[in-house]
Amino acid sequence: MKPQPQLDLSLVRTYSVHERENKVETAAFGRTVPPDASFAAFFGSLPDILAGRELRAVVAAIVAAKKGEKRVLMTMGAHVIKVGLSPLLIDWMARGVLDGLALNGAGAVHDSEVARFGSTSEDVGAGIQSGLFGMARETGEFINGAAQIAQKNGHGFGETLGAALIQENAPFGELSLLAAGQKYGVPVTVHVAIGSDIPHPQPSMDGAATGAATFNDFKIWANCVKDLSGGVLLNVGSAVLLPTIIEKSLAVTRNLGHDVRDFTGVNFDFIQSYRSNWNPVRRANELSDGAGRGISITGHHELTIPLLVAAVNQQLATEDTQRGTEEFI
Repeated sequence: MKPQPQLDLSLVRTYSVHERENKVETAAFGRTVPPDASFAAFFGSLPDILAGRELRAVVAAIVAAKKGEKRVLMTMGAHVIKVGLSPLLIDWMARGVLDGLALNGAGAVHDSEVARFGSTSEDVGAGIQSGLFGMARETGEFINGAAQIAQKNGHGFGETLGAALIQENAPFGELSLLAAGQKYGVPVTVHVAIGSDIPHPQPSMDGAATGAATFNDFKIWANCVKDLSGGVLLNVGSAVLLPTIIEKSLAVTRNLGHDVRDFTGVNFDFIQSYRSNWNPVRRANELSDGAGRGISITGHHELTIPLLVAAVNQQLATEDTQRGTEEFI
């Protein structure tokens, strides 16, 4: 048998490791902290590598936006509500961190059910088998009724839902993003794909009213986006619908002469998907003169978002304390 030729490695060129540029240094490693450490110490102990570095960049961008009186906006899938994160985002509204929030139709369903009944998220499989999935009468009549009121008054879907929750004094209303938007003057919009949400197959559904209400919300959301320059746009847990809303709102605002650019676009999700990495991540890079950037962070919302919120709140509190000390001196 004639052996196969082998590449001669004896002539390979080498060089000293000390001449090499390295991506990881020990200074960036994570550190242990004592059991009674503060959150600031814990957050500072995270590795300054990959997602640890990126999360710090998101925190810094939000803090800089708030210091510069720029907008922080969020588009958000319904899963974020179902994993119990509404209180954190309501806190951000109260603190003036969050300037606008866009939900999909399912987000409005889960938010209003939590506010009215203290529970949400039915067993889809069992419901499909029985033919009763999505047929909860109270939810359908509430959501569809609000759409008709919004159409009649020319108001947004989200603001109408929030006002209705406040008016009926929903038992768990303090946990509603829609109601909090009304309370704190933060636009909360609802962007519906007709046929995709549980109120749509019900007898109370009015397609024209729902279309008009959600179209009003697109215009409200676009009015927020027109002032995004220098700010931050976070997409949390929406892979298709809300990224396309981001795309169209950027297009129409620039069409109308609002030169939206130099913002930080961030996608938080379990997996990184095509459209959510275009909008807002790559779009932020595309519309940047160097002052904005796109960032993607992968992980469970119930872990990453509490980390983000706590880090931003802590950093803003530190900035306020330092500013107060400087003014006193």
